[in-house]
Formats: sequence, C-alpha cells, structure tokens
Amino acid sequence: MAVFERAWRVPLDHPAFAGHFPGHPIMPGVVLLDHAVLLAGQHLGLQCCAWQVTQAKFLSPCGPGDELVFALQDGARGGVSFVVRCGDRDVASGNLQPSTP
Repeated sequence: MAVFERAWRVPLDHPAFAGHFPGHPIMPGVVLLDHAVLLAGQHLGLQCCAWQVTQAKFLSPCGPGDELVFALQDGARGGVSFVVRCGDRDVASGNLQPSTP
C-alpha cells in the first residue's frame, strides 16, 4: 500500500500557541487533526468533504518550530489512516472517514 507523506514545520507564531499554554506552547490536537484532514482530502482528490474522526490518539506534544511528517495510508471503506511523527517519535495517529451529505 502506498503512503502519502507531507512535511510541515510548525510555525513559530501559530495563533494556537497564544493560549495553549503560556510559557510552554504545545500544539493543540485539533490543529493536528485539521492538518491531517486537509492532507487526506489532497490524498484522495476530494475538493470539499466532511470528515469523521473515527479514532485519534495524541501520543507526544509538539511545539513551535517542530518539523512534523504526516504519513497517510488508504484505509477501510474509503477512509484514511494517519500517523504524525516528529523525528523518531510518534506525535499522533488516527483514522478519518469521508462523510457523505
């Protein structure tokens, strides 16, 4: 099975860091999910689609300037599984399923 990979350097000034957490900024999981959903749409060639998060695990924090690699793989019933890595550690993983209106 082919893996679709994209790197993303977390911006030093990402607006999510303003309140999450002062003095020790950590990227919120919802931002990682949002990025995974955007990449899943690219991977599957979907322009506009609602997504269901069928599973998500947040394993290790990441912060400003971290280089993240999103690896997506085709999953069951048209879905996508993903793993987010920072160096040699897993940051997050999960499964996404496109929803039909």
